[in-house]
Amino acid sequence: MQQGFYFDELAVGQSAEATHVVGEHDLEAFAAVSGDTNPVHLDEAYAQGTSFGGRIAHGMLSATYVSAVLGTQLPGPGAIYLSQSLRFRRPVRIGDEVTARATVTALEEKRGHVTLATVCLVGGKTVMDGEALVMAPKRA
Repeated sequence: MQQGFYFDELAVGQSAEATHVVGEHDLEAFAAVSGDTNPVHLDEAYAQGTSFGGRIAHGMLSATYVSAVLGTQLPGPGAIYLSQSLRFRRPVRIGDEVTARATVTALEEKRGHVTLATVCLVGGKTVMDGEALVMAPKRA
């Protein structure tokens, strides 16, 4: 199991990130798992006629990259997602390299809650941002 952090090891300002290149298979797999078969994600001919001028990734796909950072790195294994706000700023396209980052902004010791600023970037530009609340594991 990958090492994460217990609540007492976390500090405001601590951050972690991961990068993923979006492939066509990612859109197809996400559509299959989620049931979101909107043609703007899956049908190039349809998507050409939209304001995007071509296929775009599901917005929630970027959100899953944040989830991966929270569940594997910060806090990591044992973290429980409690809430997430999201704002989608720009489209993500096949071939884009998405960097998902989470940064600790507040700690509530009594409940073991961690608030994190979350962001996904493509080429240094924000494509999604928000705030997550997770419960971090505590030592036995």
